[in-house]
Amino acid sequence: MIYFVGAGPGDVDLITVKGAKLLREADIIVYAGSLVNPALLEQAKPGAVIYNSASMTLEEVLAVLIEGSKQGKMVVRLHTGEPSLYGAIQEQLDALAKEGIPTEVVPGVSSAFAAAAAIKRELTLPEISQTVIFTRMAGRTPVPEKENLASLAAHRATMAIFLSISQIEAVVAALLAGGYAPQTPVAVVQKASWPDEKIVLGRLEDIAEKVREAGIAKTAMILVGDAVATGDYAASRLYHASFSHGYREAANCK
Repeated sequence: MIYFVGAGPGDVDLITVKGAKLLREADIIVYAGSLVNPALLEQAKPGAVIYNSASMTLEEVLAVLIEGSKQGKMVVRLHTGEPSLYGAIQEQLDALAKEGIPTEVVPGVSSAFAAAAAIKRELTLPEISQTVIFTRMAGRTPVPEKENLASLAAHRATMAIFLSISQIEAVVAALLAGGYAPQTPVAVVQKASWPDEKIVLGRLEDIAEKVREAGIAKTAMILVGDAVATGDYAASRLYHASFSHGYREAANCK
């Protein structure tokens, strides 16, 4: 069995209990060294063989995973954040499936949620936004034209933009072109949950300048939308006295 484990956004305490257990039991660990907090590797057992995939090709990674499996070793492939989001895991899973090697994916905490926690905001405020769009600007990995940032911006929902901070000016231009107002709140969180986390708050009209002044050029999440900063929202009906559900009868029904 090869386990693909989400390492979480950076804070070593934000790996799941299951993920940490597997990490401690693994004979072989292949971790995404460019983003995974190396402090997590302190949980590895003595004698575990550890590979940093930052300098490896896909073929080299697969060779380690396949050989480890053939030797009957327990293998953990440690990915940053939540593996299903920009984790580049599908080609690995498919290649292992062709070899008849069983796999399991263990979810992790996404940097989008760590960024929201850092600014203490709910991304789905009632009557403000009930939708969160996860997306990115095109880079070396293209983005389908139907998913270009300007077209997604037309919804004016909450947006979490990954892997795009180096193109902040282009991000702002696309969001404005798509329909967000210049005054729309924006939060940029660099290395969310790490000890050196950095937060920059602003609006679309000034966030690019603030990001440049803060010296942020990589490893940052961009959160956009009225939910990022507004104080004018409706309270949740879930806890309202007049709201009935399977665990509580509404006060006006008694």
